[in-house]
Amino acid sequence: MAKALLPRLLILLLLLPPAAARAEAAKEFGAESFTLANGLQVVVIENHRAPIVTQMIFYKVGSADEHRGKTGLAHFLEHLMFKGTRETPPGGFSRIVAQNGGRENAFTTADYTAFYQNVAADRLALVMKLESERMTGLVLSDEVVLPERGVILEERRSRIDNSPSALLDEQIEAALYLNSPYHNPVIGWEHEMRGLTTADALAFYRAWYAPNNAVLVIGGDVTLDQVRGLAEKYYGPIPARPVPERNRAEEPPKVAATRLVMKSPRAGEPSWSRSYLAPSYRAGEKQYAYALQVLAEVLGGGATSRLYRALVLEKKVALDAGAFYDPGVRDLASFGFSMTPRKGVAIAELEAAFEAEIKAALKDGLTQEEVDRAKRRMQQAAVYARDSLMGPARIVGAALATGRSLDEVESWPQRIGAVTLDEVDAAARLVIHDATAVTGVLLPEPTS
Repeated sequence: MAKALLPRLLILLLLLPPAAARAEAAKEFGAESFTLANGLQVVVIENHRAPIVTQMIFYKVGSADEHRGKTGLAHFLEHLMFKGTRETPPGGFSRIVAQNGGRENAFTTADYTAFYQNVAADRLALVMKLESERMTGLVLSDEVVLPERGVILEERRSRIDNSPSALLDEQIEAALYLNSPYHNPVIGWEHEMRGLTTADALAFYRAWYAPNNAVLVIGGDVTLDQVRGLAEKYYGPIPARPVPERNRAEEPPKVAATRLVMKSPRAGEPSWSRSYLAPSYRAGEKQYAYALQVLAEVLGGGATSRLYRALVLEKKVALDAGAFYDPGVRDLASFGFSMTPRKGVAIAELEAAFEAEIKAALKDGLTQEEVDRAKRRMQQAAVYARDSLMGPARIVGAALATGRSLDEVESWPQRIGAVTLDEVDAAARLVIHDATAVTGVLLPEPTS
């Protein structure tokens, strides 16, 4: 079974905060946490709307923790985690979950690797047993590893190599991050993926997969006491082990702009984007992370945003216009904009119109009304995160796996509400510098 990489949209959804219908609600998820003696952090998010539970385990290791020359290893190991343990034969994990009416999968990011199962509440003990077994009991041999290497190579061909936009995005990331391991794609560079071995996978597994390097999140129709008992039974006996320090190479100052132009006969329509290095919750001038989220909403957060109104509705040079920002990474983040030109509009005309709008925003600042509306939209949208069984578990687990606290996650709406107009204007001037930006242009190329 091919285990999918976490799509970019899903990474953005992980940033959705806890629900906040009222500013005074301090803990909308009502998440409770405890830590086992072996260092495993456990979070329980009760939701008794249906007799269903989700188990998610996040390992604090991702593609950015790979050794040089071994790109794709974290994602490769994610696949191999389904190849069997001393107690469960290859393929048995997925088969048992399916036979019990459940669903399961996994995903890898630059900063963490996660595995999950959705099952009936009375099957929680079963999936806890299965998941705890493969935390330390994975059995690998060339007979199962080498065919799976072919699977990830095919996944790269279908997801990246056959998609002009994905190939260009990969090149943009490599240009944006000069020294950070975010320079490399999560799935890996093909020539390095071909060299990954059983020994590589086992060494990575033994180095990083340990209870003291994981966060277990249980959401749904459970209680804290139920989860505590099961966690102690199944995960508690696993001993803690030393894990490597997550030392990351730092980015040097950017001193030049980069422009990437890709032509492809497989591109259905042209597209344009511009990316900037930006602070995250944990790196750089992180006090601006919340203000940058508000800025992204004001400038490119849907059909009411400034860029959409100006470029799509008024000037009619674009079919769409949006902003992106992911502050939930461990190192520096990316902040940027993407647009699709209207048919017959040249990229140069689109780019000039965009730059005029951004120049005006930087020169004159945003308005208090724009900022207030954006904050209300963000807080109102967050209400729906509580409706999902897996949504809160994903949000909390990803945050804890990247070094944030449970309090930070629970208080997100209040933190957004506290952002001021001056902070948003300052954040814009901090990040948006076209002299050091990476611009990407995708152009369809006639086949004849």
